[in-house]
Amino acid sequence: MIHQLDRQTRTQIAAGEVVTRPASVVVELVENALDAGAETVEIAVEGDGTDRIRVSDDGAGMTERDATLAVERHTTSKLDDAADLETVETLGFRGEALPSIAAVGRLELTTNAGGPRGTRVVVDGGEKLATAAARARGTTVEVTGLFAERPARKKALASAKAEFARISRLVTRYALVRPDVRFVLRHDGRETLTTPGTGRFTDALLAVYGREVASHASTFDASHEVQVGAESGAVAVDGVLCHPLVSRARRDHIHISVNGRALVDSRIRRAVADAYGTLLPDGREPVAVVRISLPPAWVDHNVHPAKSEVEFRDPEAVAGVVESSVRDALSTADLRRSGELAMDLDSSLSPVEAESVFDDVRVIGQFRDLYVLCEVGDELLVVDQHAAHERVNYERLRAAVESVGVDSVPVDPPASVSLSPPEAALVEANRDAVERLGFRVADFGGGTYRVEAVPAPIGRPFAPDALADVVSDLAANDPRDPRDELLKDLACHPSIKAGDDLSAEDAARLVSRLGSCETPYTCPHGRPTVLAIDEDAFVRGFGRRSGRLD
Repeated sequence: MIHQLDRQTRTQIAAGEVVTRPASVVVELVENALDAGAETVEIAVEGDGTDRIRVSDDGAGMTERDATLAVERHTTSKLDDAADLETVETLGFRGEALPSIAAVGRLELTTNAGGPRGTRVVVDGGEKLATAAARARGTTVEVTGLFAERPARKKALASAKAEFARISRLVTRYALVRPDVRFVLRHDGRETLTTPGTGRFTDALLAVYGREVASHASTFDASHEVQVGAESGAVAVDGVLCHPLVSRARRDHIHISVNGRALVDSRIRRAVADAYGTLLPDGREPVAVVRISLPPAWVDHNVHPAKSEVEFRDPEAVAGVVESSVRDALSTADLRRSGELAMDLDSSLSPVEAESVFDDVRVIGQFRDLYVLCEVGDELLVVDQHAAHERVNYERLRAAVESVGVDSVPVDPPASVSLSPPEAALVEANRDAVERLGFRVADFGGGTYRVEAVPAPIGRPFAPDALADVVSDLAANDPRDPRDELLKDLACHPSIKAGDDLSAEDAARLVSRLGSCETPYTCPHGRPTVLAIDEDAFVRGFGRRSGRLD
């Protein structure tokens, strides 16, 4: 039931301005619809959103009393007093959304809680009028003339396309983290997004990103018991992860929600990206949807005026759970790239179901001294011999370094390496880290350093010029372990090259060893190691009714 908040609670709620641009209106109304249990949410936007925004849902709706009270300041059905702020489980709770919107535009609310008739409440210029209205169960809110009386605010908005892009991004985030809800977004009468609301992540992903991305996605679900201070509780993580061959240049495509609230959290996004690790090519970021559920008291939703950020009681613990959950999911997913024959009109790639090890694989040949051909069940596996050997060497190097550390070997005579002033400053500021990597350097003046020793994991020395690569990583504030990046490069050089002729015995040993790797389906730089072609592709390509001779 809607009621007035007490003064103490109003004082504790640091709301700030709720409505700063049209997207602010949309997110408040969408979250109200989700709190009301809507199964369908439809959003219509005209122009940049200042002309008209309409959000309609089929949720619980409101009675006449609640509808007229809902447009007043600090009225809510979602908490009773200040203590409830510690355990809020709804997306809205401040009681500010509707009155704040009405303060900067004309607001028309039409709602019905399931009775024989609904209620329409219009707030315009501070005047409120309530009348009876015909409407099925649910709520529709229409906002027009946004910022009409605030020309400075309206002038500060970006172009119509840019403002709608903001709206589209936030609706997309909710559509992905709430696949159980059907979302429809229209702009100037044109439908730009529709999700089916089936509850399946992959269906929502298909609606947002298309078939190519959705066909390379796998769902996951994990739960971990976590100790935060004196309390213990479950942190659940679920969602959908795309195959590393589907990637983007930025982390904007890692979609996060915390206890149902879609938001942007750089720490959690970084945890997801770190979990992919070497599966992704350098400079690429994953496409993923990750939902986090944790005890309400462990997260504060009231730290940002627009509720676009949250504060965790133990952010490192939450990030750790996310990273381990995603990494575990990726380690059990089949990350081989699967393809159709060229004669098949459908040239898209899709994942295949198979064992993660190659114990049952039989090597049957080599193609162009580039690929090892293998038979397993109803599939032909094509192994990139260089990428496979690179993965094997990288994991051997990494294991050796973890167990015995990085040895150094002297450079005789010492080599000179020239660095720019900023690079030289970085070397001095991070000298301990540089030496832990296995370098020993001395300042020779004028930006020149004498490299007296270089890292030599398991007896394979780096070139002195590798010091410049390490400094470049430090200059970019690269979060990746620079030692790991060196190991990737070191693993590449001695590996079997394209064009190297392998004996049948060596090919079999390579495939067997690849199958024992922790991450067998990509090389350290993120390229696939294995391509799988299903027997059905040959059946279709040759026009057979089955794989048998007939």
